[in-house]
Amino acid sequence: MAEITYLEAIREALFEEMERDPNVFMLGEDIGAFGGAFKVTEGLLAKFGESRVIDTPISEIGIVGAAAGAAHMGMRPVVEMQFIDFIANAYDMLTNYVATARYRAFLPTPMVVRGPSGGYVRGGPFHSQNPEAGFIHTPGLKVVYPSTAADAKGLMKAAIRDDDCVLFFEHKYLYRRIKGEMPAGDVVVPIGTARVAREGTDLSIITYAATVYKALEAAEQLEKEDGLSVEVVDLRSLAPLDDEAIVATVKKTNRVLIVHEDTRTGGIAGELTARISERCFEWLDAPVLRVTAHDVPLPYAPSLEDFVLPQTPDIVLAARRLAAY
Repeated sequence: MAEITYLEAIREALFEEMERDPNVFMLGEDIGAFGGAFKVTEGLLAKFGESRVIDTPISEIGIVGAAAGAAHMGMRPVVEMQFIDFIANAYDMLTNYVATARYRAFLPTPMVVRGPSGGYVRGGPFHSQNPEAGFIHTPGLKVVYPSTAADAKGLMKAAIRDDDCVLFFEHKYLYRRIKGEMPAGDVVVPIGTARVAREGTDLSIITYAATVYKALEAAEQLEKEDGLSVEVVDLRSLAPLDDEAIVATVKKTNRVLIVHEDTRTGGIAGELTARISERCFEWLDAPVLRVTAHDVPLPYAPSLEDFVLPQTPDIVLAARRLAAY
């Protein structure tokens, strides 16, 4: 079975879902003839035509509003944000309208808003953000952020078939760096389920997206140099969270380190820490620690970006501190 990249896995899911369901269509900036800023939608226009792959004006709030109207009428739109940073322009439409539509007026909102996110690519403050925390507290929205090619495809299928609005974050650093074999058949990864990326017994690292790989590198180093057995849990889904998987890893290792690329203040690590304290405080042998980005806009300069974002040595240092309790 041939391996495909994270980007190709997303494209494959879009092709398959558009072939499976004629109500699925795409809209966004430059997604047609140009194939999207990162070429995720390349080939879709030739296959499905202009009525199902629609190039839009540069207006994120307008694109999301149009998608919401189509979803109300029985369609299943997939919106591309050229960079997820600019989802901020559609924040009002997503949080005040789309997220409340089913609750308020029984209006169906089966739609996906997807786009490239994250740093480690020297994109600077306008093209490297991780704004997921701005949405995970909004009832009515689901948020997913896969780290593997197989999960990218399986979660995209689940997102398109979901009857709620799903925000689908795609880490641009992983687009062409991560490859994986696709399982045979129509494999859907359920939203709201985490996975254990690495088994361990001494401490747990809970993470998602690109920092999964930083955590795995740190786990290998800690095993070789310190003899520590580190478990790595990939959340995959941020809203809803997989509370059972989180509790299970805490009970297994009794020490927890949370790692994410988003900024420290207001990041999902705070919510995870609260849930762990509420549900399994008695299983903890040490405080819950976290490694995150610093609370600054992401710099362009490579040396500064490397300092601001979580790196493998940062995780190793925090894990050693945790293990010493």
